[in-house]
Amino acid sequence: MEQRPLGRTGRDVSVIGLGTWQLGADWGEVDEADAMAVLDAAAESGVTVFDTADVYGDGRSEALIGRWLKANPRSGVTVMTKMGRRVPQHHAHYNAANFRAWLDRSRRNLQLDAIPLVQLHCPPSSVYADPAVYDALDALVADGTIEAYGVSVEKTSEALEAIAHPGVQSVQIILNTFRLKPLDEVLPAAKAARTAIVARVPLASGLLSGRYTTDTTFAPNDHRSFNRHGEAFDVGETFSGVDFAAGVAAAREFAAAVPEGVTPAQAALAWVVAQDGVTTVIPGARSPEQARANAAAADVRLPAGFHDEVRGIYDWWFRAAVHHRW
Repeated sequence: MEQRPLGRTGRDVSVIGLGTWQLGADWGEVDEADAMAVLDAAAESGVTVFDTADVYGDGRSEALIGRWLKANPRSGVTVMTKMGRRVPQHHAHYNAANFRAWLDRSRRNLQLDAIPLVQLHCPPSSVYADPAVYDALDALVADGTIEAYGVSVEKTSEALEAIAHPGVQSVQIILNTFRLKPLDEVLPAAKAARTAIVARVPLASGLLSGRYTTDTTFAPNDHRSFNRHGEAFDVGETFSGVDFAAGVAAAREFAAAVPEGVTPAQAALAWVVAQDGVTTVIPGARSPEQARANAAAADVRLPAGFHDEVRGIYDWWFRAAVHHRW
């Protein structure tokens, strides 16, 4: 699989990675054996980057990855974790003492002495502009607790603020065919600064798989049931913040534009990979088959004019509703 530089870290990562929120919580139950099979299938398919967070299953996702790394010491997989969502979202909580405590816990979970990349996990907007936050992160790099750091953001304004700080190696942001705003300024700024872009929610919480109808239901412990209106966290994380019925209709149009022999999900992932400035895209998977299918999207080449189809669908269905929000 094609590898791209992870910012200025000296590491290269696969253009299709693996997001592991599903292996922790909030997507229904995934047992340990199935989770390990997903990690195996992803790595066997050429994936070299796993994304996790200390809050996914309150550490379950990290711990599963830690056990997998222990069993696969020569895998070459880079692990990115995130921190900062296990406490109330107040600026004051983002300080050096908490960073160290959170990271010590993550290092134990992951069974790593040094974490390759840690990302602030969508903190309050004011945190991105605080020099003391970056000083604390720089100190953690200097003492070997982490190799590098980045940020995960909800808003493009937060991404642009973070990119302006020289220690930031990556920005994780929602980017998919239903969320085009990062193309305007964030991707060009990241490319100019040699900051990695990690694209998350690439399938709009599964909408872009083309499998859902307006009658589709989800388990009560699935965020697609309990966070449709932002009840638990930013609504943009669920279906990219678009209305579910509109998303189903737009996904049908998207699927109709997909070339023969390619699934809608693979086309959606390939579209993200093709955007100038993207480093890696991190779809989740609940089964080995899904992990392999996602990885195969790295080889998909979309036809000329496909981006125009994507922009037309976005402009018709979503631009007025979402472009100004994030």
